[in-house]
Amino acid sequence: MEIREIVGNVRSIFSLPEAVIRINELIESGDTCNTEIERVILNDPALTAKLLKFANSTYFGFSGKVDTVQRAVSIIGHKELRNLAIAASVTATFKDIPSNLLNMDTFWQHSVACGVIARLLASNVENRERFFIAGLLHAVGRLILLHQFPKESAKALGLLNEGEEAVLNAERKTFGFIHPNLGAELLRQWKLPPDICKMVELQFEEILDTRDKFDASTLNAAVGIANFMQPYTNQKIDSEKSISKCTFEAWDFLGLTPELIESIITVAKLQVIELTNMIK
Repeated sequence: MEIREIVGNVRSIFSLPEAVIRINELIESGDTCNTEIERVILNDPALTAKLLKFANSTYFGFSGKVDTVQRAVSIIGHKELRNLAIAASVTATFKDIPSNLLNMDTFWQHSVACGVIARLLASNVENRERFFIAGLLHAVGRLILLHQFPKESAKALGLLNEGEEAVLNAERKTFGFIHPNLGAELLRQWKLPPDICKMVELQFEEILDTRDKFDASTLNAAVGIANFMQPYTNQKIDSEKSISKCTFEAWDFLGLTPELIESIITVAKLQVIELTNMIK
């Protein structure tokens, strides 16, 4: 089965809320005003509450109290607001994964950790919020596989203690592609920015292009570090053994020493707890 066909089959199941889709469309059009976006947000009370919660969190560090959607839109900016809207709604989007295959609370805590760490690693990059979203959504393709092919994908996931590469090789052998390919295609159909889609798709690939290499290496490095903090499965994992060759290469490319990785984990822990509580 082709990647687009699989994603097309589940798009109605794994769909963003109407308000988030509309916000994305308005921002992608490049011809919208704050009032239009504010109106869409206010029509969804749950989204409104979560966005204001995000805006006032220490994680995003906006100055002053953000007490209205109007102020949130003007302070945060359109693209960052779109990313926060996705983060605020994504856990409810993937709600039909059998609990015997994956603990979704554990999965999202791991995904938040990936997003937080990716954003920390990209601290000197313009528009670094895209790294948070890419980290948060890096493994949505795995959720699609578990939903559509539970037996086969669970078998592949069971190889995680042999390393991420063993899981990816099993996916290639079974499906003819790996889960980041599926995830990136879903994000494209959601009309997320191309740089986020590409980051997710290339996270385990060897990249030559400078921009793509930095983005993909940053995401890959973040996933590897997050595995030390919070593996995304309930099975017992040897954290060091599960790290892939490309993750070690990503750490080397980014100049990450064991001491630096340890300090990143220390900084990330409190942020992960705060954000995980917000997206639930």
